[in-house]
This record gives sequence, C-alpha cells and structure tokens, in this order.
Amino acid sequence: MEKDVSWIPEDEWAGVVANSPLVSVDLIVKQDGGVLLGLRENEPAKGEWFVPGGCVLKNERLTEAVHRVAEMELGCEVEICNRLGTFEHFYDTSEVDGVDDKHYVANGFVVEPLQPVDIADNQHSELRVFEPPFEGLHPYVQQYLDRMVWE
Repeated sequence: MEKDVSWIPEDEWAGVVANSPLVSVDLIVKQDGGVLLGLRENEPAKGEWFVPGGCVLKNERLTEAVHRVAEMELGCEVEICNRLGTFEHFYDTSEVDGVDDKHYVANGFVVEPLQPVDIADNQHSELRVFEPPFEGLHPYVQQYLDRMVWE
C-alpha cells in the first residue's frame, strides 16, 4: 500500500510557519575530505553557506525525507552514514510574507553522494566543499560540524 505523502497547500503555509515549529532534515554531505555547502538564495539564512535541507512531509519517514531532499536539491542519491541528532534552529527571518521568524526542529544526517552532485533547485546559487578547520560558517552549520567525527 502506497503512502499519501503530501505538502501543505501554499495558501495554508503562512499559518503553519507563523504558529508551528517545522520538522526538517539537514544533510551534512561529506565530499572530498570536507562538507558540501550551498550558498542560500532564500530566507532564512539567505546569503549564508548552509547545508542542504528541507521539511519532512506528512506520512514521510525521516530517512525518506533525506533521500527526497538529496534528489531535489543535489540531483543525486545519497547513502546515510550517520544521524547526528536533533537540533533547534530559530531564525529572525522567513520567506513568507507577513511572518517575521521561523522555527525548525532539524534532524541532522551525515550523507555521502552516490553520484555527482549539482544544484538541482533554486535555493542555492553555488555549491562549495569546505574543509577543516571550519571557521566563519553559520552557527547552525557549525553545530553539525562540531558533532561530527572526522576520520
């Protein structure tokens, strides 16, 4: 039996963002001895180097969301290597008109791409691999990197 996995209709999204925390997955993409980050083109964190990520859809498992987000944002399949845990992200900005902030309950997953990675969405203008030591990155990205085990 196939699950009904769906997104919130656009006309209801503002109410959800204004009144509820959003459950999301963030992908810490290991590549070439570092992590792949995208330069964000939309709020929140516009203009920052950030991990790919997205909201979990109704009736979607976290691991299913990881694979969907990888395909949508990076155009590739990924292997999940590790789950870093749950993080709270509070932003003073939002992409929704009339909503001034955004709250995520983000689940961090370390992944490795199984194919070449490329920008597959309009949320990022550029992708770049950042290598340790990591400095000057967004504090939420730094939280993920601080929790990772580097081999």
